[in-house]
Amino acid sequence: QVQLVESGGGLVQAGGSLRLSCAASGRTFSKHGMAWFRQAPGKEREFVAVIAWSGGGTYYADSVKGRFAISRDNGKNTAYLQINSLKPEDTAVYYCAAGLYYNFNPTAAPQSADFGSWGQGTQVTVSS
Repeated sequence: QVQLVESGGGLVQAGGSLRLSCAASGRTFSKHGMAWFRQAPGKEREFVAVIAWSGGGTYYADSVKGRFAISRDNGKNTAYLQINSLKPEDTAVYYCAAGLYYNFNPTAAPQSADFGSWGQGTQVTVSS
């Protein structure tokens, strides 16, 4: 497993942008599929975006498609989530997750149980 630390959250006005980072420890980062989930107050944790460990394929929740972009830099052991055109409903704690050799199934959204390592989360608050 890898240890994950998120950063980059904050308070931003609607329409603004943020880039979240997820720094991983260890030497197996490149063998992990990386995902972002989020949890808003009083709601279940939901899938946001995933990038496969091999080939770099990506998959997004419909609610963020076209606004969010997930990427990774294996040389820096870091995954990123670029979030643009932020809306108040994007307010949540954003969590980074890693799954060893995880490649997503494009017909079904990834589940929390698919990932064995989680970060502590970073708060994103969008004001209207």
